[in-house]
Amino acid sequence: MCGIVGIVGNRPVNQAIYDALTVLQHRGQDAAGMMTDWNGTFCTRKKNGLVSDVFQQQHMDELRGNVGIGHCRYPTAGTLKSSEAQPFYVNSPYGIGLAHNGNLTNSEELKEMLVQQDRRHLNTGSDTEALLNVFAHELQCQGTERVTPEAIFAAVAAVHRRCRGGYAVVALIIGYGIVAFRDPHGLRPLCMGRRETTRGIEHMVASESVAMDALDFKVVRDVLPGEAVIMEIDGTLHSQQCGERRSYTPCIFEYVYFARPDSIIDRISVYKSRLRMGERLADKILRELPDHDIEVVIPIPDSSRTSALEVAHRLGVKYREGFIKNRYIGRTFIMPGQEQRRQSVRRKLNAIDLEFRDKNVLLVDDSIVRGTTSKQIIEMAREAGARRVYFASASPPVRYPNVYGIDMPAASELIAHGRTERQVEQFIGADWLMYQDLDDLIRAVRYDNGEITHFDTSCFSGQYVTGDVSPEYLARLEQERSDRAKSQREGKRRRGPFEILDQVGDDLTPETPDTRARTG
Repeated sequence: MCGIVGIVGNRPVNQAIYDALTVLQHRGQDAAGMMTDWNGTFCTRKKNGLVSDVFQQQHMDELRGNVGIGHCRYPTAGTLKSSEAQPFYVNSPYGIGLAHNGNLTNSEELKEMLVQQDRRHLNTGSDTEALLNVFAHELQCQGTERVTPEAIFAAVAAVHRRCRGGYAVVALIIGYGIVAFRDPHGLRPLCMGRRETTRGIEHMVASESVAMDALDFKVVRDVLPGEAVIMEIDGTLHSQQCGERRSYTPCIFEYVYFARPDSIIDRISVYKSRLRMGERLADKILRELPDHDIEVVIPIPDSSRTSALEVAHRLGVKYREGFIKNRYIGRTFIMPGQEQRRQSVRRKLNAIDLEFRDKNVLLVDDSIVRGTTSKQIIEMAREAGARRVYFASASPPVRYPNVYGIDMPAASELIAHGRTERQVEQFIGADWLMYQDLDDLIRAVRYDNGEITHFDTSCFSGQYVTGDVSPEYLARLEQERSDRAKSQREGKRRRGPFEILDQVGDDLTPETPDTRARTG
């Protein structure tokens, strides 16, 4: 779960990439990085932290060049170390920097083949480094002295044959330009755009269209599943379908939660999708509880507001903002560790007592994943004086891990896994609980684009489109990437002899007066 951006411009792109990453910050709050090409030299800055923390003025001054890529990260695979911040780099062939959004489901097999057969060295546990080395190896196998579009397309086709899972990739080839491609199922989003300037046309790729809106780029289209796009330094554009397009199944959770509502992904408006989710959720409430006594509908900010507003309109009851969000607290569902998520909820939200006191309240959320937030919010509503607290989810029960780039690796951490809806209702403490039906969710999202006949609904249905996700794989994933596993690794690291060096990471430069002033 990350945000990626690449720009080929006619002027320095550092500020534009910075602005794009800021707009995409919701997709990853753990680390950020940028790489530019300046006269045949890679300029790089990457580190743990928010975009505004990673890039200070001194770093921006050093990130010169008219071509570059950027990344904001939330670590699903790999570790929290700043050494695994992206972009990654290899010097052979040509010099390639790469950033990616998604997860590879066969990363362990790839790493073994890369080391034993391709004779490549891997320095981290990140599947992005594995993906980069597969691309670099296949490009080298083309045997061309100089980079050519034909060689790149052949290399991407080989990547599609070797790599499985969800991935949207942006790569910078020194002295040549940017390559962007998307997995053959289209699981992770990627769009392209252009901007006309007095100096000529500039090209851009990004995870979401909202990044282009912010930079005044016009969205041209989405990168198709299995397609590769090449943007040369001189502005020349190439595109080609690399290998067979296996399906067109974008991840439906992008529309439920991840993406900003002002984005359009695969020609589908996220905002309109969430409106229709609210309509269909309200219709279900009216069908199953025609004599409901709901007096007010209150959303769980922010991503559920759109659905909640339509629920209230459809039910004919008041819509009120009952919780005020502290915008300086990260998204709790993606925080690493159950205890950290639990502590952050009350720092993140504060109830307005007047909107709850002596009322039957319907709380609407986009989804219920681990149940931490839902349970605590219901407690807060009761403490604020609510007579009865009902709860509705704009998406179906999340029962299965999502393995394609969302931090849901462990089924045991999902509140709905192995539980009935009534058991979830009792666990979170609601007077009644209503989930969206999966068919209604699919109809709500695909309304704008009939070309997409299927979505990846694996976290709801347990059906994985890549066909390689077995119970054994899920068990290994839980063992490696659950909250418990992450906590154990972090504990060992802190107890190790190199604790201080590991914490300092790559930021060993003495502080200057300028950086002290900017970091506060």
